[in-house]
This record gives sequence, C-alpha cells and structure tokens, in this order.
Amino acid sequence: MRTEPRRSRALAARLAPLAAGLALLSAAGCAAPSSTADIARIRELSGVELPEGATSDAVDPEPAADARALGQPPRRPLTADAAVRIALLNNRELRAALKEVGVARGNLEQAGALPNPEIEVEVTPRQEGLDHTRVELAVEIDLTSALLSPLRARAARSDHEAARYRAAGAVVALGYEVRAAFYAAQAAEQRLGIANRALDALAAARDAARALFAAGNVPELDVATQEAGYEEARITAAQVELELLTRRERLHRLLGLSGAATTWTIAGAIPGAPEALATPPRAETQALRASLELAELRSRLEAAAGRAGALRAEGWVPDMAIGVRGERELGARGEVDDPPWVLGAGLRLALPLFDRRGGAEAAQAAEFDSLLERYHGRAVDIRSAVREAQSRLTSAHARARHYERVLLPARKRVLEQTLLQYNAMQVGVFQLLSARRAQLDAELAAVEALREHWTAKAAFDAILAGRRVEAAGAEAPAAMPGAAGTGEGGH
Repeated sequence: MRTEPRRSRALAARLAPLAAGLALLSAAGCAAPSSTADIARIRELSGVELPEGATSDAVDPEPAADARALGQPPRRPLTADAAVRIALLNNRELRAALKEVGVARGNLEQAGALPNPEIEVEVTPRQEGLDHTRVELAVEIDLTSALLSPLRARAARSDHEAARYRAAGAVVALGYEVRAAFYAAQAAEQRLGIANRALDALAAARDAARALFAAGNVPELDVATQEAGYEEARITAAQVELELLTRRERLHRLLGLSGAATTWTIAGAIPGAPEALATPPRAETQALRASLELAELRSRLEAAAGRAGALRAEGWVPDMAIGVRGERELGARGEVDDPPWVLGAGLRLALPLFDRRGGAEAAQAAEFDSLLERYHGRAVDIRSAVREAQSRLTSAHARARHYERVLLPARKRVLEQTLLQYNAMQVGVFQLLSARRAQLDAELAAVEALREHWTAKAAFDAILAGRRVEAAGAEAPAAMPGAAGTGEGGH
C-alpha cells in the first residue's frame, strides 16, 4: 500500500517542471496592457494632452460638461484652443477610435492565453467479469498551442501597437480639422461684417443717385445701375451669412454640440499673420521620423512577420498533447481498504505530414510584401506632402503679409485721396463710394488670405506631428458688386 503513494509523488515531481513552464508561458502570453497604459501611450505619440473625460470607459450619450457649459451663462467666447479641447473631450468619432484600441488589446490578451485542459471521466460499473467499479480520470492539455502562444502573442502585440498609432493619428487629425473649421467660421463672421458695411456703402450710393436724379443732375441710367448694384450686394451678403451658418454647423459636428450648447460666440477676429515665418530646416526628415502612419505600417509589418513565423513553426512542430491519467477500482461494501489510484502519463502526437500550413504562411508572406510596398510608397507621399504643405504655407503667409503691408494701405490711401478730391469737387459721390467698395473688397480678400495662412499652418503642424491631412483649399472671397457711376459733381 505504500508503493502507490510513492509512485504518485514521483510522477507529480516529474510533471512539476512542465506545470511551471506552462505557468511561465501563460504569464508571458497573457500580460496585456491596460486601457490606462493605452491612453498614456496615445498621449505620448500624439503630443496632445487628452482630457480625462475622453479616456472614460463609459459611453455617455450626453455632451461633456465643458461642451454643455458653452450654452450656459456666463458664456465665454470660443477660441481655437478651447475648440480643440472640447472636440478631444466630446467628438464621438475620436472616442470610438480610442475605444477601438480595446479590440486589439483584447485580441492580444486572447492570443497569449493557454489552451484549456480537457478532463475526461469514465466510470465502468461493477458487472460480470469485474469485481469492482472502475473509475478512470484523464487530464490532457494541448502542448503545441501552449508552446506557440508566445509567438501568436508577439504578433498580436504588434497589432495592438499599430492600433495605438492609428488612434494617435486620429487625435492629431481631429486637432487639425477643428482648427481649420474654427478659422473658417471666424473668417466667415469677419467677412459678414465687411459685407454688411459694403452693403451700407451701396445703399448710400443708391440713395445718393436717387437724390441726384430727383434734382436733375444724373440720368435715370445711373439710378438703375446703383439700385441693381445694391440688390446684388444683398444677395452676396446673404450668401456670406449662409456660409457663416454652414461653417458653424461644421464646427458643431466636430465638437459634438447640439441644443443650447450651439449658442457660442467667436473670440475676436482672425489673427494677423506673423512677420516672419519659421519652418524647420529639415522638415521632410522630421515628418518621416514623427509619422504615425509609417509607425503603424511598421507595427503591421512586424505583426505579419510574427504571424508568418508562428505559422511556419506550427507547420513543423507536431500537434502534441500531454496528459495524466488515473485509474482506481472502488472497493465493495465491507472492505476495509479501497484499492489505490494507479497513475500514468501519456503523449499524443499528430504528425505534420499533409497540412504544413504552407498556404496560410504564403498568405502572410504576401501580406508582408504588400505592406512593405505600401510603406515605401507612403514614405514618398509624406515627403511630397511636406513639400506641398510648406509651399502652401509660404505662399499663404506671403499673400497675407502682402495684403496687410501693401494692398490694404494702398486702398486706404486711394480712399483718402478720393475723399480729398471729392471735398475739392473734383470727383463725384459715385467715385467716392466706388473707392470705398474697393477697399472693402480688399478687406474681404485679406481675411480669406489670413484664413488660408492659419489653415495651412495647422496642416503643416499636423504633418510634423505625425499625421498627413488634406489641407482645405483656397476659396475665392465674395466680392461686393460695384456700380459704375457717371456723375462728376454730386454736391
């Protein structure tokens, strides 16, 4: 009776290293990072401090507190930086992108999990030919899956890192989109003010033409021309007003706002362009190093290579399962001692003779080659995008500065000289009003040039931060229609 316990202990001692090895495999494969670590990594990659509410695991259909506060007194004017912060906190597409990292995190955790042990129990009741009831207990685990789980987990870890890069790119792209939309709304509001002032000037020209016609100083053609110019200006002002509403709604969607929170006001006019434009000397190199797109593709390449390696190993390693089996005969009633457990171990092999996972490995190799081609092509695209963004920024800055330093002062001098000539009775009221309209048209174009400059600046900053964006194209500003007058006197 003492021999069987000794055998059991000896078998348990031999199996202990195997159990310890499986435990180490499990610890190495299942260690998946937490959502907090994901958000910290995304903050590091994007260089953007995500608000705490954006990292919440809960799905709240209501806007964030900072967004709701826009519609509550005291209402603070909205700035570009505040708009970006609210969008990071409240934009549902970004929140969805951040939560999608959890999909890759779950796949990583699953890839490193050990296979479940299989337990088999067989009971043979006492019957003719058997003196006792026999119980057999077997525990078996798939050893091949346990050995390959670190390889699968390594590939899943690369996929998880690629998801982090993708989410960080979404953060950078949203920041650009919000700034571009904010500058567009800010410029549209400023242009609407200029359009209304031009409309007042055209109304004055119309009223002056009517008065001069009533006095017999101008023909009816001048009156009709000024009236037509005024009505066209009303249409232009209505178009600019619709543009402002459209720009605001675009910004509402990016900020995730609705209801009372949409009553915000814009803080001031669009800022002027700086005197000097500072760009890094090696912008292409900086953009390539910071590119989140290239980093994501590198992680996907590592994942594809890892999956191909796991499939290659799976094709050569036999499908092995190791198990422990115990057998015992239950004693009959009245017997003093039950028969002891008889323990044994076994190994099951499935030889890889026909299915060597060659097709799956070839598919992963083709995916790797495809991603590698895409990686080199993306690097070329990023270099080109940097040059294009830098050229766009340089041109927009030069045009904005030209309007500010040359054209607007020139139009102001024209208006001042025309006013002097008008006071000296050398030109008529229509020429004075025409000079005023030309100045307002220059102001409209200057505002649009500033919008293009700040939008191009946001796009250039985004690509240096790691994400290519499609810069908003230039839009022709709405010019107020002029009305040619013929009167030279007008006093």
